[in-house]
Amino acid sequence: MIYVVDSLNAHEFSDLLIEMHQLRARVFSDRLGWEVEVKNGMERDAFDDLNPAHVISVDETGRVVGCMRLLPTTGPHMLSDVFSCLLDDEPPIRSARVWEATRFCVDTNLPGRGVARNSISYVTSEVMIGAFEYGIAAGISDAVAVIDPVMNRVMMRSGNAPYGYLGSPHPMGKVTALAALMDCSEERIARIRDFAGIRHDVFKEFVPEAVQ
Repeated sequence: MIYVVDSLNAHEFSDLLIEMHQLRARVFSDRLGWEVEVKNGMERDAFDDLNPAHVISVDETGRVVGCMRLLPTTGPHMLSDVFSCLLDDEPPIRSARVWEATRFCVDTNLPGRGVARNSISYVTSEVMIGAFEYGIAAGISDAVAVIDPVMNRVMMRSGNAPYGYLGSPHPMGKVTALAALMDCSEERIARIRDFAGIRHDVFKEFVPEAVQ
């Protein structure tokens, strides 16, 4: 199930946000070894202070299992302020209808294969569907994300392939980074849903068909 937590409702979901930041610490700091700031077991950065929208996936027990952060490109964002070298000296996109997707992660304790519920593939697809459906409702036409070749392949396999790239790939630490563009469209959402077999409303609690 997907929750979108932003500045308007953050006071209602403080526990969910804490769990989300804890998940980010486990993934980005503990597993990937990124140089990120972790305090009290939570990973946060300056962009979390800019009132982003957080797309958060929870399992049937209410535990946070995946997340993504969305920020408008009209203000500071990671591609313009941290990863600008990817743009090859071109100016960053500045549009109220283009948002940046960052800090995507999934609980790696989930099973890794298949698209069964509570698998990494399922949660990945659920977060993507939630983000794009929220984007359409918010009037967003496109999303830009800094990804690595592994994530690029995952997106291509799951019907979520970028339609284009900005600048060129550049080495970033142990990986190569590239700036990918995706349209917020019903067609993209339908492809991801087909891949994952997700038919229900991801913003409502999932009830198996047999007991509906």
